[in-house]
Amino acid sequence: MTATPIDVLILGAGINGAGLFRDLCEQGLTCVIADKGDYGSGTSAAPSRLIHGGIKYLETGEFRLVAQSTLERNLLLRNAPHCVHPLPTVIPIFSWLKGIGAALRTLMGSTTAPRARGAVLMKIGLALYDFYGARAQVMPRHALWGRAKALAEIPPLTPRIVAAGRYFDATVAHPERLVLELVQDGLRASSASRAFNHCALLGAEGATVRLRTVDGAELALRPRVVVNAAGPWIDSVNATLGLQTRLIGGTKGSHILLDHPALLAALKGRMIYFEADDGRICLVFDYLGRALVGSTDTRADDPDTVRCEEPEIDYFLQSLRSLLPGLHFDRSQIVYAYSGIRPLPASDGTAAGLISRDHSAPVIEAAGARDWPVISLVGGKWTTFRGFAEEVADTVLSRLGRARQVSTRDLPIGGGRDYPADPAAWAAQAGGAPGRAATLLARYGTTARAVLAAEGASPTPLQDAPDYTLEELGWLTRHEQVQCLEDLVMRRTALAVTGQLSARDLERIAGFVAEILGWDAPRRDTELAQVVARLTGRHYSRL
Repeated sequence: MTATPIDVLILGAGINGAGLFRDLCEQGLTCVIADKGDYGSGTSAAPSRLIHGGIKYLETGEFRLVAQSTLERNLLLRNAPHCVHPLPTVIPIFSWLKGIGAALRTLMGSTTAPRARGAVLMKIGLALYDFYGARAQVMPRHALWGRAKALAEIPPLTPRIVAAGRYFDATVAHPERLVLELVQDGLRASSASRAFNHCALLGAEGATVRLRTVDGAELALRPRVVVNAAGPWIDSVNATLGLQTRLIGGTKGSHILLDHPALLAALKGRMIYFEADDGRICLVFDYLGRALVGSTDTRADDPDTVRCEEPEIDYFLQSLRSLLPGLHFDRSQIVYAYSGIRPLPASDGTAAGLISRDHSAPVIEAAGARDWPVISLVGGKWTTFRGFAEEVADTVLSRLGRARQVSTRDLPIGGGRDYPADPAAWAAQAGGAPGRAATLLARYGTTARAVLAAEGASPTPLQDAPDYTLEELGWLTRHEQVQCLEDLVMRRTALAVTGQLSARDLERIAGFVAEILGWDAPRRDTELAQVVARLTGRHYSRL
């Protein structure tokens, strides 16, 4: 089989790989991106759904990372307004002076300092956060509330607080969709480039890399550069390429989502970012009508089997009971749970919570018959993907003797392109069934116009999730590389993560998708069984 020459092969289509793919395609390179699963189905599907500047990184002295993170947060609010939204955040404070000495020891490199943070320390931290977030600023500055105001704003909050800080970060509504949109933007910019999901890496033979696509076809590629963007799978991907590395030493982050209207009413659209009783940082906020609670930070090394365990659920519920004694919490409120492994650098002996969230891109140079270098994307965080991609793209361009043609700093993403200044006015003139334009604009950005056209004037709503329609799901299946039922219900839509997916709707969707993709009855039944097993076995689903 003759190998096809390309400029760059990217292995892994999570947020870092997709961001790099878009950047390189915008520069006119011919790229291939491939993932063993779906786009954004690994670690990128398991974040806290935050786009944040990393206020806690001030403690460890990672000021450059905070500066970059706050800038990238502000840029995403502008470039992906359909996906990324401001999130007012409240930090309950339990003392006035605690934590100053501990913070100084942490800055000096201590890994055992207590994590208590008093009002004085928080005031300094929030002021620094505003300072670093001033570039491309789009949100208000912080405020410090007294105890009375904090309890008036959030009545169920524990009266043990002495004050509260209020500042702004952001949330990403549909992280997996944002990954997909980056890939689609790359394909739009470079017609010669290609993207494959559910694609197996078979290995490397000399200068040729072999892949097997979802339909069983084999591809032989001869890249000039290979980028390993496989996240927690980086070392195993390098091994398949014939290289031995130990770059990743990730930690596990778990989350649960609650059906809890009283909690959402108390939050009023805000996130509470709080210290649990053991000093670890937790969070809770309104995510698409559910209360998202996270996150743990423990050592883990198997991304294929990671799940939210019972002790973690106990920890979350007890932390909420302590923080909000005016509300009731129990397991019956859980509609979904998920977990992922952060692709952090190997760092034996460092406490999990203190491992740097910064990124790096070590290079294994060409050797022997392998005439391409391998660049591995290690670490990083959701918020900084564009900046990380820009750094690596500049390295790749330099190696290939090419110049940057396009900056991605102000480049809209997917449905953020031509996003209306007045969404209500856009929805009023967009047509479709009453109210649908506003719903779909919030979900897909300006791509909503194509979905509206597919729906027509009388779409068919699902029975238990009526804000989704069969026509909408059909459009997604036909236009967004849906290869299996899981792709549609877990990543192209928020049906699974929000707990809206019922057994009867799932069966109906499976039959509908089977007709579109030409599945026979056994394939349809297998797809249905696989989704049910995954959601009930790993995600605490009520199916």
